[in-house]
Amino acid sequence: MGTLALDNENGSSDVFLSLGLKTSGKGVVKTPRVLSPLSSILERSVQRNEMLLETTNIKEVITIFHGLRAPPLSIRQYIDRICKYSGCSPSCFVVAQIYVDRYLKCTEVHLTSFNVHRLLITSVMLAAKFMDDAFFNNAYYAKVGGVSTAELNRLEMKFLFTIDFRLQVNLETFTKYCSQLEKEAAGVQIERSIQACGIKENWSQSKKEDSTYARTVAR
Repeated sequence: MGTLALDNENGSSDVFLSLGLKTSGKGVVKTPRVLSPLSSILERSVQRNEMLLETTNIKEVITIFHGLRAPPLSIRQYIDRICKYSGCSPSCFVVAQIYVDRYLKCTEVHLTSFNVHRLLITSVMLAAKFMDDAFFNNAYYAKVGGVSTAELNRLEMKFLFTIDFRLQVNLETFTKYCSQLEKEAAGVQIERSIQACGIKENWSQSKKEDSTYARTVAR
């Protein structure tokens, strides 16, 4: 198996712990934190690519990973579903992101809402097979991903041949991606904090205005 040793001395251990890739001994986190920044990165990439395709003469490359329409589930909902039912280790989602990047670099494909879901279920399944000691078969992952077993089999083979079966991920690359995800997680947290403050300020201002209006009417 391709299990990565996450207990290292170079300071990355805190990042792994923060993303929920390893436990602190105080219990297991049901939803690893890594899912949020990963979803955010993928969603932003999809938005950027779709805007690029709409505003330029770049022709989108259609592959077997493209659906006729975008699935109803958002990227975050889809990743949450995979996490909930696949039972794979949280590290598989980082490795899956690495696999997707390898696939995109080997092709002229742009990540869009029409292909991101199939690329995700395929890459996570491959990561689980390569990284984890125990994993489900393709038929099970097909049900989780909302595709047929035959289709997932084709997606798996196409993906593997495209990346030339390069499934090995060294610790340096893994740590690099984890650091990027941690920075993304920090940015998302700051953004939510700012939004929360804005809501509170607007609510306070609105309450003040309502109070002023009430006093004016009373006069």
